[in-house]
Amino acid sequence: MAQTAAKAPAPAAATAPKVRLTTSMGDIVLELYPDKAPRTVENFLQYVRDKHYDGTIFHRVIDNFMVQGGGFDAKYQEKPTRPPVVHEGQVAIQKGGPKNVIGTIAMARTNDPQSASAQFFINVKDNAFLDPTPIPPGDPVARFEYQGRVYENIARAKLLAAGQLYGYTVFGKVIAGMDVVNKIKAVPTGAGGPFPTDVPKAPVTILKATLEK
Repeated sequence: MAQTAAKAPAPAAATAPKVRLTTSMGDIVLELYPDKAPRTVENFLQYVRDKHYDGTIFHRVIDNFMVQGGGFDAKYQEKPTRPPVVHEGQVAIQKGGPKNVIGTIAMARTNDPQSASAQFFINVKDNAFLDPTPIPPGDPVARFEYQGRVYENIARAKLLAAGQLYGYTVFGKVIAGMDVVNKIKAVPTGAGGPFPTDVPKAPVTILKATLEK
């Protein structure tokens, strides 16, 4: 019997980078997905390397929604940021990336989909309304469905200009310390600094953010 050649082993998948957020309420470990949202992950990692997150607070905490941080220090001074990162939410979803479900981390932004810089949030419930809506190929797009309505032969430029389709880019998830996230989401909140609501009455601080080896 002829000897068959041994099948070459499949190349090992690149290890997903992990970041530890050491907070005043405990540690949170994040696993990031550069294969799904490469620019977003690299943007976040660069802020970690630059120590940007060290000393920032969770300034927006809403139980049964999300906890948001990464932009302000304990005196509510907004930290300077680099230019915004390109929005990758729709592409990440098309690549099979996670949606805005419990424990995932996503980029915060303004109403402009291309405005995300350093701030992020961790979902504490499934928030499907934050998910990006991928745009099918073609111009015009032959068929597009959104919120139960079907659109046919719609100009691609019109869909690309629709900000509500972009959602929020998910780029990782909590793999340890979700109990800490749940403690954070439950803290008493009120007004603080320039914010009229949703600010922890006792500051919840990211003491340091470090890339796990």
